[in-house]
Amino acid sequence: MIEERRDLIIIGGGAGGLSVASAAAQLGLNVTLIEKQDKLGGDCLHYGCVPSKTLIHSAKVAHLMRHADKVGLEAMVPPTNLAKVNQHVKSVIDKIQVHDNPERFRDYGCEVLFTSAKFINTHQVEVDGRILSAKRFVLAMGSHPAVPPIAGLDTVAYQTNESIFSMQNLPKHLVVLGAGAIGIELAQAFVRLGSQVTVIEMAPHIIPAADHEASQALLIQLEAEGIDFHLASKVTAVQQDEHGMKVVECESKYGETLTIIGDELLVATGRSPNVNDVNLDVTGVAYSPRGIEVDARLRTRAKHIFAMGDVVASPYKFTHVAEYHAGIVIANVVFRVPKKTDYRVLPTVVFSDPELASVGLTEQQAAQQGLQFEVLRFYFNDVDRAITEVETQGFVKLLVAKGYILGATLLGPHAGELLAEIVLAMQAKIKIGVISAAIHAYPTLAQINRRVVNTYYGAKLFSPRTRKIVAWIKRVLP
Repeated sequence: MIEERRDLIIIGGGAGGLSVASAAAQLGLNVTLIEKQDKLGGDCLHYGCVPSKTLIHSAKVAHLMRHADKVGLEAMVPPTNLAKVNQHVKSVIDKIQVHDNPERFRDYGCEVLFTSAKFINTHQVEVDGRILSAKRFVLAMGSHPAVPPIAGLDTVAYQTNESIFSMQNLPKHLVVLGAGAIGIELAQAFVRLGSQVTVIEMAPHIIPAADHEASQALLIQLEAEGIDFHLASKVTAVQQDEHGMKVVECESKYGETLTIIGDELLVATGRSPNVNDVNLDVTGVAYSPRGIEVDARLRTRAKHIFAMGDVVASPYKFTHVAEYHAGIVIANVVFRVPKKTDYRVLPTVVFSDPELASVGLTEQQAAQQGLQFEVLRFYFNDVDRAITEVETQGFVKLLVAKGYILGATLLGPHAGELLAEIVLAMQAKIKIGVISAAIHAYPTLAQINRRVVNTYYGAKLFSPRTRKIVAWIKRVLP
């Protein structure tokens, strides 16, 4: 069998793999991109970010219609046809899919193959009977829904993010396992579309990695919308009765046994990297159920093999991290520049309503590290634009040390968009005085960033010491 040589072989056609393929091919490398699914785009486009945010928007419109009386209009209860909603979700996916047309990448000179690849040694893969070799490889296989080892779960027809956007009928009662970002976003979407929703979470907080003050405030908002939460509760067994109902047994934080029955069950308990499909054992690449081990340059133990995105053994399973990884890989693979990852300023957003966005340290993390810092807060109910739009829930919380931001948590309308200014300040190591000095247009939600910073200076400005200085100026200077 003839060996076909390449400069670069990329396994996985999601956001990260596509970014590397596009850049490498346009810069003149001989590139082959291998994707086992029949379309490019990966989990984010087909089962994650794009469909979930589309569904969330449809649910918000339904919510606004029900509460139109808050803005002086007639409220109405819109009927929900989930089949039509998910048809709209699919139409959005199809529009964005155009950007990931394989012909676009072939025009760049990249070979695109829709098939599976398996390593036969550290420098060769077998693809549909062909032997392809490369100087370097990029593993970008992504992840899949993690399914916990719960007794009886394998006998139940349950939903994950890979199936829920194809549902045709709105559940009467949706039971959600997991209160991370996926669980919370979909729980709120379905309660707004008209389902009864129950969420079960082992941790004592929703969004366990988030700032506890913010996650508690979000919990109160979600409970007000009708979601029933069982936190610090462990699911012990699941079964399906003769009517197709899902019967979930769990142990509460008080040691009580609870039985929750719903017609649909959503498993949203995290992500597992796709490490088992490409025969990594023959490559010398170190991996585990957590993912592939890499160094700061995203190199595996086999230095010519790089890994990126969700398949990497890290907690950062976000599309924007995969895109960030692409830049690191391009620098190392194409330009041979030893660029390293730096997660110090990594934004995350939970697209609930209100949104929960964060970057840097939480108050709990900063305290655990023994850091000295001040906490600055400002609430959306004092921001004029938020008042005009009747979206006043939430606040901005900054951790500040010596005038620099250690971390930020925003809970409020468009928090993910508002976070960008803070991310830039942290990335550029700008003191908060620069944010205070910048003119922020009125009336915008972005004014909250300046106003939270100004609380830092307010106490100093109006202190007895400053009043004495002003008195002296008035007395001495004409």
